[in-house]
Amino acid sequence: MPAAEIDVRLAGIRKTYGDVVAVDRVDLEIPAGEFFTLLGPSGSGKTTTLRLIAGFERPDEGRIELGGADVTNRAPYERDVNTVFQDYALFPHMTVADNVAYGLRVKRVPRAERRRRVEDILKVVRLPDLGDRKPVQLSGGQRQRIALARSLVNTPRVLLLDEPLGALDLKLRQEMQIELKRIQREVSEVGITFVYVTHDQEEALTMSDRLAVFNEGRIEQIGAPAEVYERPATEFVAGFVGVSNVLERDGRKFTVRPEKIRMHFDEAGARELGRIRDVVYVGMFTRYIVELDSGGELTVVRQNLETSSQEALEFRGRRVRLEWRPEHTFEIQRGGGA
Repeated sequence: MPAAEIDVRLAGIRKTYGDVVAVDRVDLEIPAGEFFTLLGPSGSGKTTTLRLIAGFERPDEGRIELGGADVTNRAPYERDVNTVFQDYALFPHMTVADNVAYGLRVKRVPRAERRRRVEDILKVVRLPDLGDRKPVQLSGGQRQRIALARSLVNTPRVLLLDEPLGALDLKLRQEMQIELKRIQREVSEVGITFVYVTHDQEEALTMSDRLAVFNEGRIEQIGAPAEVYERPATEFVAGFVGVSNVLERDGRKFTVRPEKIRMHFDEAGARELGRIRDVVYVGMFTRYIVELDSGGELTVVRQNLETSSQEALEFRGRRVRLEWRPEHTFEIQRGGGA
């Protein structure tokens, strides 16, 4: 892409800590206005990559560009980025409005302009009437949105988010995923690019325009959520993003997602025969672990449209036939990058 269209460009970035290679020659381009997620397990290099973009760390090799300008050796305050952390880091002695306005005050933005911009951003995060409260008077979700507002009010070129939903409970985290994506769509009109770090696959699939899957300091695959989920490029991606099945037949290694498999309780015209080893009832659906006669096992997911928990659990030990459509299987590499 032309440099003017790219907000973040990493070229051959490498970062080591002693003998540990945290980031291993990563190349990445993130277009302006995109919601881009760095996804991976602990120690995969995603957070280090975010810190390199922010300027909190310096790469041993490679180049970092923001908006086409080389910022590799610039300090964090010399980069047009803001960062939202998991702990929010709100000032407890300040009101919500003063917290949000803090960066504007440091930049010596006039008082009237500060007030207007704070009011506008509090409306964006849907907390317009809480400016006079202290952080201790807010819920976890409200504090998260205030931290987000404080970073957005400065209209940075790039907003970096380091697992900001990690401290929230499951229900609130799911609500905030939708809310965060809504906020990103609203502020994308002024050209703010979101770079989000998480180990949570659901967060990445729910919010991202595109995502990069990290493993051992390298990027295994980059693509839209549907592409990465439906067409994993490597065995690692297939196993890490969602629940997947990896089978090896006739020298081919391929993956098929659990929801794509149909399970029958007869053996006529079988594609794969097996026995249900375990049953996991999860409310809306049940997960069946099937040991295959020809080796290996498959996880199958069935919606509980007419099946009770007791009925589902009684299927344990039964013989079954599994089949799926050919277009729902994808051959994968045995390892390494995509």
